Amino acid sequence: MDNILDELNDKQKEAVEYLDGPLLILAGAGSGKTRALTYKIAYLLQKDIVKPYQILAITFTNKAAREMKERILKLVKEDANDIWLGTFHAICVRILKREIEKLGYTRDFNIFDEQDKTKLIKDILKRLDLDEKQYNPGYIAYEISRAKDEMKLPEKYLSEAMGDYRKEKIAEIYKVYQSDLKKNNAIDFDDIIMLTVQIFLDNSEVLSYYQNKFKYILVDEYQDTNKIQFLLISLLSSVNKNICVVGDESQSIYGFRGADISNILNFEETFKNAKVIKLEENYRSTKNILDAANNVINNNKSKIEKKLWTQNGIGEKINYKTLQNEYEEAEYITENIDDICKKEKKTYSDFAVLFRTNAQSRVLEEVFLRESIPYRLIGGLKFYSRKEIKDLSSYLKLIHNPNDNISLKRIINEPKRGIGETALQKLESIARSKDVSIFEAIKDTENLNGLRSAGNIIQFRQMICDLIDKKDKIKVSELMLEILDKTGYKNELEMENTKESEDRLENIMEYVGVALEFEKENAENSLGEFLDAQALISDVDNIDEGQSAVTLMTMHSAKGLEFEVVFLAGMEEGLFPSKRSIDEDETVEEERRLCYVAITRAKQKLFITNASKRTIYGSTTYTIPSRFIDEIPDELFDEISQDNITLRKKKEKNFLDDEYSQVKSFLSNDEGFNINSKSSSFGISVDSFLKNINIAPTKITTNNIDLYEVGMSVKHKKFGVGKITKIEAEGDDYKLDISFENYGNKRLMAAYTPLEILK
Repeated sequence: MDNILDELNDKQKEAVEYLDGPLLILAGAGSGKTRALTYKIAYLLQKDIVKPYQILAITFTNKAAREMKERILKLVKEDANDIWLGTFHAICVRILKREIEKLGYTRDFNIFDEQDKTKLIKDILKRLDLDEKQYNPGYIAYEISRAKDEMKLPEKYLSEAMGDYRKEKIAEIYKVYQSDLKKNNAIDFDDIIMLTVQIFLDNSEVLSYYQNKFKYILVDEYQDTNKIQFLLISLLSSVNKNICVVGDESQSIYGFRGADISNILNFEETFKNAKVIKLEENYRSTKNILDAANNVINNNKSKIEKKLWTQNGIGEKINYKTLQNEYEEAEYITENIDDICKKEKKTYSDFAVLFRTNAQSRVLEEVFLRESIPYRLIGGLKFYSRKEIKDLSSYLKLIHNPNDNISLKRIINEPKRGIGETALQKLESIARSKDVSIFEAIKDTENLNGLRSAGNIIQFRQMICDLIDKKDKIKVSELMLEILDKTGYKNELEMENTKESEDRLENIMEYVGVALEFEKENAENSLGEFLDAQALISDVDNIDEGQSAVTLMTMHSAKGLEFEVVFLAGMEEGLFPSKRSIDEDETVEEERRLCYVAITRAKQKLFITNASKRTIYGSTTYTIPSRFIDEIPDELFDEISQDNITLRKKKEKNFLDDEYSQVKSFLSNDEGFNINSKSSSFGISVDSFLKNINIAPTKITTNNIDLYEVGMSVKHKKFGVGKITKIEAEGDDYKLDISFENYGNKRLMAAYTPLEILK
């Protein structure tokens, strides 16, 4: 093992060899954190400190888990196979398969995806006679998801919602939703961790078993953990206390999903006697790229002090270009990709174009298609969301778990077999009155009396029963082919004989191919195992790294990846940072962390682009450059870019020589701004615009900031009613910490925040 440790730098080696108690490995971008984590596991095994099955290693993607396991196997061969290594959700599914009966479910439960979840919510809204326009299913799904991330069951959610009519209704929907899930013997994605924690809290002997089983617990990407994930690992590590987490607070970018940056910032307070080791040497990027990232992130206040450095060369300077519109921007990107490929013999897979929002991809795709440059779009219409894949998957789910009403309702008349909506509604009503599943109701022929489609329903019932009988006797891929044949699904697509039906058939056979691959890699290859594996797949897991194509993806999706050449497109105020975060310190800091992540994906070359005018979301807007560009020192840009920056700043200086009132007048007459609402169509306030280009505007708010007091109730146009909890001087202004009833704690600048004083 000594010769292997010789491959590590001093800090990595220190992290690997430290085994006594809590450890935080603070790993900057490209600093070899995966290597440190992998070698630590290998070290534990080769030194025979623990057995493989006593190690729990948690990653954030299946892709990362696969790569880590492959690396460990190269170091310690067969010793790695019994390690509990996977994502939070994969590990918890494994536990639920053993323990979920303690909550009244059976082990053949199904995992509902987002489409299943939305369909069930819509059914519940209809049942409760609630209007989808007033109670948006997507928003309700989000609320339920956030509640589960915070371990809030329906009863607790309701108790916190009392007095808020809308939230009380959502609590009612949440309660029915959970009840329906259980009747379907199904769980949703958020239940996976929540129910695992619930089992631990309700069954001390079960918790004790896993606490003693896992002697060492290792967690990757710790900065992205949410409250319930933190609770899970805290419970499991509380006996042996050997918890090693790897993360970087500068890469915490999932606050909108519930990630809690305080988990990593407060690690030393939470886990007593914790040791912190910083990995600050970057092996990925050139010095110029790294300096750009460091200068941007240094503007954040919520951070742990560290400074990335590299022994790599200085590298090329950054290219920055402002184009007239989004089409010129896309053309500029494709021209540079082609030029670099020809001159430097790079392949298309060396390039990535990163953007803040999926809406930006449309124009990029148009231009890439026109220029015949192959690309892969990550995060578009997901393969597993396509109709034909969902149909076949629903057949599999129903065969695995006949209590799954959502899957049955999707495919009972797919393909068409003469079972109409009226018949289905009657069957559903009967099933609900008898407190059984729809399939159970169908099995009683008396329930079919009076239905014109009774004969068709009986044929459907018999077909499903025959397939259920075969599910444990044949492979999953064979079961798929059997379904396609017996249901007539394949024949119908072949008879249609169109380009669309041909594409759908190809997708279906690709899905059969997925099953064949699964069977090669899994000894048991049961239907339940296959469905669990599919439920846990993410977009990033499906990236085909062998494909020679430019990668188009959001900055969030790029986390954990690296490319030779990276283009950051749409670097404009209101787009990046986004309009929702532009006036809030906390959310702007997360946007800045996202910028840091995006920059550090580049190994050799970095391009930054924006447009003077952009049409997006159906609106055309004149834009200003992102503040993050100005946070990069001019000397890190190439000469042409520096000339562009100098010219822009000169124009801004001339522009700012006018009095503030004249500036205000100019903006109010510009089509991109509406002075009455104090915002542009991107939501940029006039003050924010002026502040961004280094002018201190006259305070246009009518508030008298001297009237504010701690404990005072105020009302904000966006956040609603809240209470001031803290007032802190900031230059000639004040920062107000306000606890809002529906949006939590926010920190706002008094002079620029319109607040109505209530009492």
